[in-house]
Amino acid sequence: MASGGAVDERSSSPNRRLPDFLQSVNLKYVKLGYHYLITHLLTLLLLPLIAVVLLEAIQTDPDDVRQLWLHLQYNLVSVVSLSALLVFATTVYLLTRPRSVYLVEYSCYLPPPELKAPFSAFMAHSKACGFDDSALEFQRKILERSGLGEETYVPESVYAIPPQPTMANARSEAEQVMFGALDNLFTSTGVNPKEIGILVVNCSLFNPTPSLSAMIINKYKLRGNIKSYNLGGMGCSAGVISVDLASKLLQAHRATYAVVVSTENMTQNWYFGNRKAMLIPNCLFRVGGAAVLLSNRASDKRRAKYELVHTVRTHRGADDRAFRCVFQEQDDTGKTGVSLSKDLMAIAGESLKINITTLGPLVLPISEQLLFFATLVLKKFFKPKIKPYIPDFKLAFEHFCIHAGGRAVIDELESNLQLEPIHVEASRMTLHRFGNTSSSSIWYELAYIEAKGRIRKGHRIWQIAFGSGFKCNSAVWKSLRNVKESVHNPWKDCIDRYPVVTVDQVLAGTN
Repeated sequence: MASGGAVDERSSSPNRRLPDFLQSVNLKYVKLGYHYLITHLLTLLLLPLIAVVLLEAIQTDPDDVRQLWLHLQYNLVSVVSLSALLVFATTVYLLTRPRSVYLVEYSCYLPPPELKAPFSAFMAHSKACGFDDSALEFQRKILERSGLGEETYVPESVYAIPPQPTMANARSEAEQVMFGALDNLFTSTGVNPKEIGILVVNCSLFNPTPSLSAMIINKYKLRGNIKSYNLGGMGCSAGVISVDLASKLLQAHRATYAVVVSTENMTQNWYFGNRKAMLIPNCLFRVGGAAVLLSNRASDKRRAKYELVHTVRTHRGADDRAFRCVFQEQDDTGKTGVSLSKDLMAIAGESLKINITTLGPLVLPISEQLLFFATLVLKKFFKPKIKPYIPDFKLAFEHFCIHAGGRAVIDELESNLQLEPIHVEASRMTLHRFGNTSSSSIWYELAYIEAKGRIRKGHRIWQIAFGSGFKCNSAVWKSLRNVKESVHNPWKDCIDRYPVVTVDQVLAGTN
């Protein structure tokens, strides 16, 4: 009876009324109707015009058609000149238009089972490494709320007692990840490594001499005139930067392949001090990497999975606060690590706003752009307190690959972009299964969506990542066919277990 009385009291309170679902549904359909009307406005306006032209053509006297033909015969010079001009304009267009860039295939590295790092093993290893009690408790809390699961991977050298962060072990980790992904890529595509004309490798924290790109060239005996680039220090968004660079190079070099390799190296970048701001990367970052095969050959369109539509890059390095929010440095005892600022999420939000302001006009339907512009005008001239209109990016994209940097990053983007749980499912499950694999995480997420069989021809995918500097970068792809999972998909043997409810979601539900 007491509980029933409480329910009655709550339901009678004006501040606790249930939302008016009928009004919400009606508003949804009004918005969808408006979107459909504006999107097809040109077609709706042209249809009456086409009908009038056809009606006039049907009613045209055959004598008038004959007179027009005779007129053209007596003006042969004009006809030839116009035809030549049309041919010239068509030729110029074909020669100067951007070449299409196709994603033929990609491969994500799947580490061996012996490198798995369940929470208990992680904490036991941290204790054996000499962290103080406060640092151990901090790491335990971060792990519980991180969104990571029990099957993420760490390098063997890091888990040794004592750890062995040597140059040789760091090279070994890099080779294991990069060559593992590339072997699968070349096997699944049948492409001869000597056909590769462009190579772009990105790894933020491990940049040996010779470079990682040189290691790949040596391993696969790539040709001597290959255009190779090695990007370092660019953080978790460097995967999109590498794709952008490769696509620009493919505009300049005809009929060739480009390979992009995105990875991170943990062996020499594990932090062994007690500063809490520098302990967070230990809890989040894990082993991973991806290799991507791009092509500008028209013949590859038939077998390619996706076509690159847009890349948008935002760099806020001129702002000191943004520049230092992800910063590699030494602590008071001389131990090196990456420090994460408390301002990180605020800076990420500001960077996202700038990035989508550029991306929005490229991808959003005209209906959303008109609503955004109208709200902007109202706010500027009439109602300064009106809330800014947040465009509905769900009308522009079917799938979202949000960098799995951590639970907070995914939560913020889900909230700010007003996404549904299914739109961030790939990001949450990638964080749970593989952890933060830095710049390669967006490819594990795309592999998850493929393994679920959700990608259909014409679907649009938005990959968005954040990185040190501070950067926010986006890549937009369009599916060229119904995409099935690859032979070497890293989710192949476990996709039926996902999605799962993560520990952090359970804790959030109890608070």
